[in-house]
Amino acid sequence: MAFRTKNGSRAAALAAAALATTAMAGPAEAQLYISQPNLRPSAIEPSDPLVGLPVPGATAAEYRAHLLWNLRAGLNVAALQCQFSDYLRAVPNYNGLLAHHSAELATAYTTLNNYFKRVQGAKGQKAFDDYSTITYNNWSTLQAQMIFCQTATNIAKTALATPKGQLITVAQARMRELRNALVPAYDPRPAYNPYLVRLNALPSLAPQCWTKRNQLREACGGRA
Repeated sequence: MAFRTKNGSRAAALAAAALATTAMAGPAEAQLYISQPNLRPSAIEPSDPLVGLPVPGATAAEYRAHLLWNLRAGLNVAALQCQFSDYLRAVPNYNGLLAHHSAELATAYTTLNNYFKRVQGAKGQKAFDDYSTITYNNWSTLQAQMIFCQTATNIAKTALATPKGQLITVAQARMRELRNALVPAYDPRPAYNPYLVRLNALPSLAPQCWTKRNQLREACGGRA
């Protein structure tokens, strides 16, 4: 459907509509800091020790499942810890992520479960349960809650916009950033503002500093 302005400028109306569409494209990033802390984001290999608990003897597919499961755990903890701000949408975005990437996450669960059965035998199920519990606990943070919540919820929004079957690419691109968000981050001290209004210090209110006409005496900084 084409729109026309009062003067018949169809092109201008279409350009305005296109601009509005571009402005709305993509989710807005939650911002809890004045200056975004540098979390040194960079890609990570699924076998990197930073990902989570050791999984010795894992295959390439099992390492990818390990990476996905650690990402899911981190975002799950964020959904629980980051409900102080409705703007972050921690819970609905996490629930949407689970639904959107359900098949990939189910495969990761099965792959990891089979890994522990393969390397632990009869103790594999308990080993997997212990692995999952410790993995979740390792994402819990209070001192770094602000930066963790901002980072995790932004990753969840990115995952929602990622096509099905490609959550692993988000995990590889953002896991290092999410791990670094477990360390407290603070806004830098504000720079000097030349436009800041400066107020003179209040004069002394001691009775001896004032004349009977309520004029400040020179000894106290006045001219009387």
